[in-house]
Amino acid sequence: MIRIEVLFSEFCGIFADSSNIRYLEKCLPDAEFVYTAYTDEPLFVTETPALIYMGAMSESTQEKVISKLMPYRDRIKELIEKDVPILLTNNAMEILGQYIENEDGSRIQALNLYPFYARRDMMHRFNCLVRGHYKEFEMVGFKTQFTMAYGDTDAYPFIHVDRGTGMNRDTANEGIHDHNLFATYVIGPLLILNPLFTRYLLREVMKLENAELAFESVIMDAYERRLKEFKDPKTDFN
Repeated sequence: MIRIEVLFSEFCGIFADSSNIRYLEKCLPDAEFVYTAYTDEPLFVTETPALIYMGAMSESTQEKVISKLMPYRDRIKELIEKDVPILLTNNAMEILGQYIENEDGSRIQALNLYPFYARRDMMHRFNCLVRGHYKEFEMVGFKTQFTMAYGDTDAYPFIHVDRGTGMNRDTANEGIHDHNLFATYVIGPLLILNPLFTRYLLREVMKLENAELAFESVIMDAYERRLKEFKDPKTDFN
């Protein structure tokens, strides 16, 4: 039985990120989706899920999630090194960094698994479109966030941004990719907007060679239309 763990869905599903999982449920009707509540011990502590997913959350929830996951830091590192597929979207990515810095300079220590940190600016929400590449796949999506990430953004880049903004305004590198971990600020939801990457995730990363995309003709048509729009030089990305 394929078991996919969804972490803290009662908190971590804003910006329609929960639609990533709803779509995977359609793609993988025979899989078991384990919804781990905040009060539960994560499934990944004692088992190795086929995929671990966590989506966007509020800033106050970030602190709670960091506190919850900190005792399992070494286990998370182990799972990454063992190539267990992990997908984090929007500010869930920041949990993996060194710290999150508030406007007053105070810091929230994060899991410190990767050499970057996030800086908050709660009075200014940043929004933009994103078009970029991962391997041979053209990636599209959106950003809406109060933070940007700094540090060694060259160390583990996921998406190379062609138009839009990377981890911050001074880099074209967006997100974290290490082994089979994928973490990105890009939302949309990511898996519905990027069907070619989703097929790659299912077949190549999760090793489900016969997995099919649900509603493939519909989402491929939408993807091609959006890609055409995002390639139009008249499209405003800010």
